[in-house]
Amino acid sequence: MASTRTVTLTLARAARLRQSAHPRSRFLSTSRTCRNAQIPDIGTPATQKKPIGAFRGGIVGFLGGFSLAASLAAYNLLDEYNLASAALQASVEELKLSTEKISAHVRRIEAVEKDLKALGDNTSSKDDLSRVRAEVKKIFDGLHVEFLDLRSHVWGIQQDVHSLSKKEATSVRI
Repeated sequence: MASTRTVTLTLARAARLRQSAHPRSRFLSTSRTCRNAQIPDIGTPATQKKPIGAFRGGIVGFLGGFSLAASLAAYNLLDEYNLASAALQASVEELKLSTEKISAHVRRIEAVEKDLKALGDNTSSKDDLSRVRAEVKKIFDGLHVEFLDLRSHVWGIQQDVHSLSKKEATSVRI
């Protein structure tokens, strides 16, 4: 600490001497012995950094934060878009499969309707059935009447044969 004080005093004296009335006087630092003396290397003097002002620091901080937030938002938006796109693609594929199934069902229904129409043209209706039933009933009634007539005729012949068999002498010869 004493050495720094002496150096400071020497420098102060030298400055006073420069300001004195003898401008031609010689300084100790300009003598030959001082010029040739080796100065120990104590390093380069540290330069002071200029402090960043509050306004400039605020702008730099704002721009840095804004760009970081914007990049994160863009990344999240792109990720959400990819997820939504994948979900939409899956939905479209599922819709395509269900549409194909429905188309197959519609074709089967149309084939069944075509067969049903062909069967409907070949089958009879209730009116046709009731008309045929009435005709069969008339035929059956007619056959029944004829059967009864035939039966009564056979009964009459039986009676005649029976009466003839009781009488031995008849006028009708067979």
